Amino acid sequence: MALLGRVLFAWGRGPRRFFRYGTKILYQNNEDFQSKFFPPFQKVMLPPNSFQGKVAFITGGGTGLGKGMTTHLSSLGAQCVIASRKIDALKATAEQISSQTGNKVHAIQCDVRDPGMVQSTVLELIKVIGHPDIVINNAAGNFISPTERLSPNAWKTITDIVLNGTAFVTLEIGKQLIKAQKGASFLAITTIYAETGSGFVVPSASAKAGVEAMSKSLAAEWGKYGMRFNVIQPGPIKTKGAFSRLDPTGAFEKEIIDRIPCGRLGTVEELANLAAFLCSDYASWINGAVIRFDGGEEVLISGEFNSLRKVMPFCHQGAVGHNRRTHQEDERLLRLLWPSSWL
Repeated sequence: MALLGRVLFAWGRGPRRFFRYGTKILYQNNEDFQSKFFPPFQKVMLPPNSFQGKVAFITGGGTGLGKGMTTHLSSLGAQCVIASRKIDALKATAEQISSQTGNKVHAIQCDVRDPGMVQSTVLELIKVIGHPDIVINNAAGNFISPTERLSPNAWKTITDIVLNGTAFVTLEIGKQLIKAQKGASFLAITTIYAETGSGFVVPSASAKAGVEAMSKSLAAEWGKYGMRFNVIQPGPIKTKGAFSRLDPTGAFEKEIIDRIPCGRLGTVEELANLAAFLCSDYASWINGAVIRFDGGEEVLISGEFNSLRKVMPFCHQGAVGHNRRTHQEDERLLRLLWPSSWL
């Protein structure tokens, strides 16, 4: 609204003339407009039994995105093994998914920060079930804090889980696969701010950027061993745990939706469909890819002129009857909003 105030003051016009198309041009209601074109499609994308006979190992598989991806893979025939520190919650999730899909899901306690524990977990996995065909690195940790208040321990806590934990799992499984002359598909779940950077989550942004660099590096080096490495950068996806902690009132959710061109949050099911495809034989020529999955949020917030959507009648209200005079006024508004050197 500060920007709008600048426009009205500089133009010297009252709101009646400025709002020729009505005040609704200032705020396009996402639920009434954009999101109706992009409803979430919750059906399973791949054919039944696409992962029959395959073993999938998922870290952080007990809740949220990990649980959703495990459920999806299990429903397509994969024998899933989920790993996390909290074994009781992990076992409950494994039993729930097993009863839902009809396929056994195994739970193994593992703290990915501990390389010794990771090694024993991988050896147990291979001994009991076999070498994994799919490895999803989803274990994560994060907290929001002004960076100047971070202690060395706070930094270490996040990077140990996100970067070191992913490295320990990936390298240990990779070595075992090379020894057995078996290939596999590796998938890492990061975030869009691993690429763009973000204040207040600097340890997470730094660690996830490292995960992306490692994935691309191994895609180049270990492709000869039959291993593929890809990354998904999820944007805002509503999961029960994260949103209840970070946005108990729902106010932040509304603000997030306003900057997503598709007009809504993503769903766990949509992410699971993409993850399953990338891990499947249908994607056997996709290697070293980093896929942004955010409904267009990153491209909207990175474009300096994209904020015009709030003050220009580009949408349906102003599409009819837009004449020469309004084009001239729109150009005048542009020059008030941005320096002439930019136009």
